[in-house]
Amino acid sequence: MIPVQIKIKEKNYLFIKWNDDTETSIKLANLRKNCTCAFCVSEKDNNGSKYIPIYSNEQLFIKDIQMIGSYAIGIVWADKHNTGIYDFNYLKKISDLSKQN
Repeated sequence: MIPVQIKIKEKNYLFIKWNDDTETSIKLANLRKNCTCAFCVSEKDNNGSKYIPIYSNEQLFIKDIQMIGSYAIGIVWADKHNTGIYDFNYLKKISDLSKQN
C-alpha cells in the first residue's frame, strides 16, 4: 500500500490516507515509541520489554515529514531526532496495532 496523503491531525496524530481508500491515524507517541533507528532500538533493548518511554511535548512535535524513495517516510521531530525510517508496511502495522489497544 502507498499513502496518497499524510498529515498531522489534531496535533497528536499522523493521519494517512492509503491508495486503497482506507484511512489510518497513529498517535504521535506510538509513532515515536516505535522508531526504528539504532539509538531507539538500543534504548529499548537496554531497558527491557517493560520499558515505557515518556516523551516531552517537543519530542512529540513533528517539524517535517520527508519521503524516502517510494517506500518510506522520514520524520524530523522538534528535538532534532530524525534518523528513524518508517516504511509504509510498518506504518500500516503500527496503525493496525493502535486499533487493538
